[in-house]
Order: sequence, then structure tokens, then C-alpha cells
Amino acid sequence: MESLGENLETMPRVPLAESHVAELYRIGSERSYAAGEMVAEAGEPMDRFVYVLEGEIEVVDPWSGARLLESSLGPTQFMGEISFLNAGANVLPMRAAKPTRTLEVPRVDMLRLMARIPELSDHVIRVFSARRRRQFELRNSSVKLIGADRDAKVQKVEQFLSRNRIPFQSLDMDGSDEESLAACNLVDHRPSVILGRDRVLDDPSPRKVAQYLHLDLDVCRETLYDVLIVGGGPAGVAASVYAGSEGLCALTIEDTAIGGQAGSSSRIENYMGFPTGISGADLVYRGQIQAMKFGTRFAMPRTVLGLTRRADGAFCAQLDHGDEVCAKSVLVATGVQYRRLPLDRLEEFEGSGIFYAATDMEARFCHNTEAVVIGGGNSAGQAAMYLCRSAKHVHVVVRGDSLAASMSSYLTQRLEADPAITIHYNTKIASLHGDDHLEGVTFAAPDGEWQLDTRALFIMIGAAPNTAWLSGLVETDEKGFVKTGAEVGRDTPFETGTDGIFAVGDVRSGSVKRVASAVGEGSVVVSRIWDYVYRLPAPASVI
Repeated sequence: MESLGENLETMPRVPLAESHVAELYRIGSERSYAAGEMVAEAGEPMDRFVYVLEGEIEVVDPWSGARLLESSLGPTQFMGEISFLNAGANVLPMRAAKPTRTLEVPRVDMLRLMARIPELSDHVIRVFSARRRRQFELRNSSVKLIGADRDAKVQKVEQFLSRNRIPFQSLDMDGSDEESLAACNLVDHRPSVILGRDRVLDDPSPRKVAQYLHLDLDVCRETLYDVLIVGGGPAGVAASVYAGSEGLCALTIEDTAIGGQAGSSSRIENYMGFPTGISGADLVYRGQIQAMKFGTRFAMPRTVLGLTRRADGAFCAQLDHGDEVCAKSVLVATGVQYRRLPLDRLEEFEGSGIFYAATDMEARFCHNTEAVVIGGGNSAGQAAMYLCRSAKHVHVVVRGDSLAASMSSYLTQRLEADPAITIHYNTKIASLHGDDHLEGVTFAAPDGEWQLDTRALFIMIGAAPNTAWLSGLVETDEKGFVKTGAEVGRDTPFETGTDGIFAVGDVRSGSVKRVASAVGEGSVVVSRIWDYVYRLPAPASVI
């Protein structure tokens, strides 16, 4: 199955071309570091491109202060990983291991240079992506989570980091190694999030960690964007790529994780170009990298609560925590939100045994337990196939008497043939059991009720459109999906009845609920947005 980035261990080392280094000299400046001097601290923004001329730069263990890796950066190599594109933060400290001389270029100037020289851009992004993959696989990071299996808040942080492919280290509260013991002593043996060496987050949340990593909203209030893209699923990210490549000033806002519902899919096998399959998170993550390469900015996790239109025609989105961002146009790509079962104690167990995604992070909670997947669609089938590798057994619960109408044939055949999976037709969940964590469920079937001990229940029963934030500015159908095209008297299928507001993907009434179609819609709509933005009489002012 395809994964993000190349393998850094086997990737050949290729220095930058002499002509590219000459361009760096034209816009950058030299700097010297003494042995032991910090080049970058964890949590500091990646605000410059650092190319090593002489000496050596090493990665530092944020916990002990010692050298973390045997490998280091020497002459002709450069610092950074993919967060550089989005003005993210360093997740590991970097230090001069000996007297070192560097050539440093401000981030914005470097991005302009990369846009002008695609060969340089390809080289840098290839190395950045490989480094991110390596960091994620080795869990090398200044972000440490303790007791994610015991605390819903810490688990939400872990889900946010994992789904966004951000490196982090997860420590066991019962671990006996020196680092686990020291971290647990620091937090008095309570589930916690630690940033850097000793900063313990009070009331941990994804947004607080995002702020540390510079992933949160970092925009100038005086900026008027050409387009505000709301939603970071396949449609929104595809639009982000094309908006950036067409020269539009774009901001994409996502409330959970890049990838949307597709990001929760552990394996997509019917997307063209990936014959061995690819996870939804990795597929959309690749698109995010492309979009950042072209200058589109991403802000997460932030939620748009409402939308207003000013007298000059610009749109202003009201965000959680009181922020506001304005744009000449808005692309609605919010997709759908997970449906929840009407069960007592459901909210209590969310994050403590009840999940709405089946990725690597959730799969590790299935060891030594029977997992239950509720749903009859492709997402449920893919989750069952993925989870059966780690769970004792997987039970798929389906309300109807067949999967033929809701699941792809190839998936149905695999589920039915796998001895590690049992499908229960005409069955539903009647009740949940447990104290602080889910410990069992009761099934209701035609032949009566029965109970199963489980610590992992995955709910994948479809979703409802996420459109309440539109504040009535566009017309929706009886189910809440946004009406577009001929339904509202428009010539193109992605225009709403309101000038300047467009909609793509699952949130659009009549759309085909497939990743490929969402990507296509997000790609095509940008030309129409470009026409609208540059048809406006003059740029509006903000505030």
C-alpha cells in the first residue's frame, strides 16, 4: 500500500545544483554558529530555510538534551521538513555539533524561489516529505502523550496528531523505561500532554497543541483572501491545490483533520493510480503538500460558526474563539458529519472505546479485544478488513439483510471470506456497558438479545451534511445539502444561488459520494471562482 513520502534510509543523497545554491546566495545571508549553539528550538516557527555550508547540525533529544540520532546534517544538506511550507513549528531542536556556517533564506523568499524554479521545489519537497515520514514512523517529536488509552482528552489530541501525520511520542503510564518513568513523575502519573522538556498542558486539547505547532489560524486580520475554502476533505484539498496554482490567495480551514471522512479510511483501493491501495489520510495529505507548495495556507483545528456578507460583497466567517476571516468568495466543502446512534451513555464512551474512524491510532486499542463495526457501507467494510489484523475478531453489525446495495462487491466478498470477521445481519446495538471505558455491548437480533465483551466499537452509519454555519445565505434541500447548478438557476453545477458562494463534494445536493468525484469537483470549480473574483470591480477593504 502506498504511504506518504519516500524512505529516507534508502533515498539517495543528492546535493542542490550549483545554480540553485547561487540563487540562495542571491536572496539569503550567511550565519555562523559556535559548537553547542542552538540553531532552532522545538516549538519555534520554521521561518527560514537553512542550508549548511560548513560544519555539522545535529538533532537534539528534547527530553535529555543529548544527541538524538546518529545521523546529522553536513555541508550541502539543509534543515526542515514539510511543515516549512505552512509556516509550522520545529518539532525537534537542532544544534550545531561543531563550529558551523550556514546560508539562510527567509521562508517567504524561499517559497517564491521554489515557485519560480520547479526543479528546486521538487528536490526540497521530496526531502521534506521523506523526513516527515521518518519522524512520524520513529515518533521523534517534542510532543509527548501519556495515558491516551485512559483519558478521552489525551486521546483526542492523539487522534488529531495521528490523522494529520504530525510526529508525536505516546508513552505508557505503566512503562518501565527511564523516559516513561521520568515523564510520569513529572505529571504525577496522570494522563497528560507534555510539550518540549517540561511544559505540561492544562486541560489538553487539539487546538492547544496546534497552537504550539503553529497550525492554528495565523492570519493578518487586514488580509482579504480571494477564496476561503471551508473543509479539508478531498474536495476542499483539491480546490486548495488548484486555487494556489492559479494564483488565488486562498485559506483552507478544517475543524478536525485534513482528509475529512476519507481520512478515516484505512485503505482505499479503487482510486485511480494506486493499484496497491492507499489510506485516505495519506492520499489527501499528498494533496495538502501540493497546495502548500503553491502558497495555499491551512488553519486547523478551527470551526466556522457563521457567515455574513458585507455591503461591499465580501464574506466574513465567524470562527470559534472569536476570530473572523474575510474573503471575496467562499467554497463550501464541509462534507458531512458522522451520524451518532441514539444510545444511552454514547457520549460518555466516545474516545473511551467508541470511535468514528479506523486508522493506525484506533487500531492499537483493538489488541486483545473483539472489535465491533456498525455499518454497511464501504467505510465500515474497509474498517473491518483493517481492524481484523489487530483485533481478536471483528463483528460487523448491519441493520438490513444484505450488503449488496450499500457496499462494493469486492469488499463484501472479502468480508464474507475472512474467518476473522463475522457479519451479523438484521442486528442493532441495544445498550452499552462499562465504567470509565466501554467494556461490552448488547445486540438486538431477530432471535433475541445477546452480549459481547468488547473495548472497541466503531460507528460508521453514514453522515449528515454540515451546513448550519452557512447562516441561511444559500438554499439547501430538505436534508440540508446545498443546492447548486440548475436547481438554483445557475449555468455551472457548483454555483449556489448566492453570487460568490460555491459548493463541492459530499455537501452538495445530488453529488456522487466518492473520493474521485470530490477531487474532480474541487479541481473544476476553481476556474469559476477565478472568473468571479477577477470580475469584481475592485478589491474590497477589510474592516
